[in-house]
Amino acid sequence: MKKIIYLLLCFAGLSASAQVTDTTKKINIADTLKKDLFTAPDTVKHLRSKSWALVPPSVLVAYGASNFFFKPVRRLDVSINNDIMEDAPNFKHHPENFFQFTPVVLVYGLNLVGVHGKNTFIDRTMIFAMAEVMMSLTTFGIKKVSHRLRPDGSDYYSFPSGHTANAFLGAEFMAQELGDKSLAYSAIGYSFATATGILRMYNRDHWFSDVVAGAGFGILSTKAAYLLYPYIRNRLFKAGREKEDNRDVPAELKKEPKTSSILLPSYSQGYLGMQFSMQF
Repeated sequence: MKKIIYLLLCFAGLSASAQVTDTTKKINIADTLKKDLFTAPDTVKHLRSKSWALVPPSVLVAYGASNFFFKPVRRLDVSINNDIMEDAPNFKHHPENFFQFTPVVLVYGLNLVGVHGKNTFIDRTMIFAMAEVMMSLTTFGIKKVSHRLRPDGSDYYSFPSGHTANAFLGAEFMAQELGDKSLAYSAIGYSFATATGILRMYNRDHWFSDVVAGAGFGILSTKAAYLLYPYIRNRLFKAGREKEDNRDVPAELKKEPKTSSILLPSYSQGYLGMQFSMQF
């Protein structure tokens, strides 16, 4: 049991080591929704969503995938599963079915009581939807291709863990939106995600490397969504903004192609002629 908790906490070490006091004022729910839904920022704010941030979750995915060709990783999977069988041979409880959604529910719930995230409701929801699509397509596609048998022998969809991927997607979503207000929010999200991974192993639904890879896919999907969304949003709404900016401008002042021309008579060396000039 100690081995399992230690290994999981190693890759979930993003949890907070200190807590910052959240001094957000309580306001009316209707006012909160109006402010958060309709007051769109000029530029989408995104926290810690730089390209280098994709490296740590990619390492988790690589570790999980290495079980197919690296025997020490496979032996560790078997060792951890044997420890679980000894500690809790009859364990059959599935709170992880709810834990995987808890971080996302908390983000929207806290928003209702006045704790605003980094982005407005619409932007935040679009980012979350993008992350879910990327994660779902990746994990369920790989499940069919990898054809790995679950520890309980029920089917061949063990790698990677979809529950864990979804839980860590939500945990990173919570960290991105609320992590700058208080590190406690990041710690709460990642605690639920880590618990989800542990429970998936205790229910013999997944091997340890399945859970590690699932965590990597979940975090990677969220970080990629935060990285890509500002570019997609700006491109989609750029034309609309330009049209809106020019809507009330008089027709004679709207930007038109700037051209000018001039035609002048000329006389040189006894010859009469014309000179034409145009500027674009």
